[in-house]
Amino acid sequence: MKLIIQIPCYNEAETLEVTLNDLPKHIDGIDEIEYLIINDGSQDNTVEVAKKWGVHHVVNFKQNQGLAKGFIAGLDGCLRCGADIIVNTDADDQYKGEDIEKLVRPILNGEADVVIGARPIDKTEHFSYIKKKLQHFGSWTVRKASNTKIPDAPSGFRAYSREAAMKMNVVNDYTYTLETIVQAGREKIPMISVPIRTNGELRPSRLFKSIWGYVKKSMLTILRAYVMYKPLKAFTLLCVPFVTVGLAIGFRFLYYMAHGTSSGHVQSLILGCTLIIIGVLIFVQGILADTIAANRRILQDVQLHVKRIEYGPSNEEE
Repeated sequence: MKLIIQIPCYNEAETLEVTLNDLPKHIDGIDEIEYLIINDGSQDNTVEVAKKWGVHHVVNFKQNQGLAKGFIAGLDGCLRCGADIIVNTDADDQYKGEDIEKLVRPILNGEADVVIGARPIDKTEHFSYIKKKLQHFGSWTVRKASNTKIPDAPSGFRAYSREAAMKMNVVNDYTYTLETIVQAGREKIPMISVPIRTNGELRPSRLFKSIWGYVKKSMLTILRAYVMYKPLKAFTLLCVPFVTVGLAIGFRFLYYMAHGTSSGHVQSLILGCTLIIIGVLIFVQGILADTIAANRRILQDVQLHVKRIEYGPSNEEE
């Protein structure tokens, strides 16, 4: 059983060694532990620090690609290196390395394929009041979109089984944390959360640059992920207000017509018909989107089979 711990890095030379020193060297039930960094176009000596420390694998981007693409590239690199379990952590030592055992234990015990570390957000001193509330609100939104009970959706401290890692896809350029939970929840990949601890802040967050920028990007990511996996429901919910208001206006016109006073309400009839037509068109788009989603699921199944052939069997299956 091989565990690979991956760390996305962008100019992390000052904090990377602290993070690496905090990682576990042995976990009961794990035969091998290896370390992989994703060098996301760093302009400092991040790679040199990693190699000097003894990191086994390096995935290199010549130019900064962002957290989402780095995460997926890391999963790909870990799978190619034969990982049975993959743990993702941050290079700023935000999470306590010894809690990695808490992440991998449910996978080792066959209880889950994805494990998300839940931070003590309300007790984290370097989180502002607004950031704490936004973290809770974002997690609540993801729970509704994914139909899961994950309390800390933005947490990047998480573990994936080999099978779950091969199923992961991220299409947004912002972050992997929210979209992958929606995907796992909607595709019914076994997923649980475990409480973890955090360390003090070594540097300010690079993802949380402005409050409104964070909210906007996060909401768009969640909405896009939900529409991808539940398109017919999403478009149906969108069309209902148009059809409802249009029908109400139409019945109002019929009422006036029954009483012989409809001559002054033709404009409202036109408005009602227009709203109904818009609602029907939105619903038709939902049907088309649902058909596209069905094709996407078929492509994902094909992709999964290709990955199984490409990456080979796990160490347990050999």
